Amino acid sequence: MFRRRTPSRPDDDVRRVWAVCSAVLDYPTPELVDTLDDLEALVPHDDHLPALLDHLRRTPLDELQQDYVATFDHTRKCALYLTYFAYGDTRRRGAALVRFKEAYRAAGAEWDEAHGELPDHLCAVLQLGAVVDADTAWQLLTEHRAGVEMLRLALTGWRNDDGTTGSPWAAALLAICGTLPALEGAEADAVRRLVEQGPPAEEVGLSGYGADPALATGPALIASASIPVGAPR
Repeated sequence: MFRRRTPSRPDDDVRRVWAVCSAVLDYPTPELVDTLDDLEALVPHDDHLPALLDHLRRTPLDELQQDYVATFDHTRKCALYLTYFAYGDTRRRGAALVRFKEAYRAAGAEWDEAHGELPDHLCAVLQLGAVVDADTAWQLLTEHRAGVEMLRLALTGWRNDDGTTGSPWAAALLAICGTLPALEGAEADAVRRLVEQGPPAEEVGLSGYGADPALATGPALIASASIPVGAPR
């Protein structure tokens, strides 16, 4: 399917891939476009990311932004929130979101509520691994390996307006999956169930679960001068 690296721990090459994917999976901005050459220099041997970086260079920014919103903000199957695939919009998801905040705290970073995103956003986890604590990010990603795989499947199967298949952003998921262990056993079964049934569908409000004031103090994990997470709301 694609060339896979399976290190037992995230090495420097893996952290560089995560850093680039954290940037390119975020909402496209002029700042992102200005850094594409620097990002490409971080991953000179990656098989997947050059095509996405070239797409980001060649496509007008307003078109990129429209495509990003249509892909990630308007379709749940391409959700960038890792707990969504396992728990959907159910009460159990709230506890999982707190688990992410606690993991950030244990790694020496605090989740900043001010930017309005949930802590399971894939870009945030990748950024944590790239610049703060690779082992903690590795654990979070492998715990939600089935969700990462579901996002990869959704993006590789994305139907474009011109009749072609495959979102440009699928390249980032291929690169991320190449840094993680292969799916097997219970994880592979979880993916099959998600494909057949989708995430749990109990609708609940998540604001009371996602925002824990006890976890919202200290330095921000995502600073405004760093990589912003998510499209403007």
